[in-house]
Amino acid sequence: MLKPEILDPQGQAVQRALPRLGFDGISDVRQGKRFELEVDGPLDEAALARIHDLAESFLANTVIEDFTVRVEEAAEVAEAAK
Repeated sequence: MLKPEILDPQGQAVQRALPRLGFDGISDVRQGKRFELEVDGPLDEAALARIHDLAESFLANTVIEDFTVRVEEAAEVAEAAK
């Protein structure tokens, strides 16, 4: 996600459009990106640390973005995609 102090024109455009589309009561919208990684082998602390390093050094632009690493089971990911 973009850091709070970074201007988010796409999020602002969505926020302005929501009332016209019948979605009231939304005070802020921030857009972001998501990467889903499938891990071979056990997902232990060492693997999570490597994934965190990967996100920090390669996937996120940490000058303007914050990131989180979250573990979801494959079934949860499939359900969330619906």
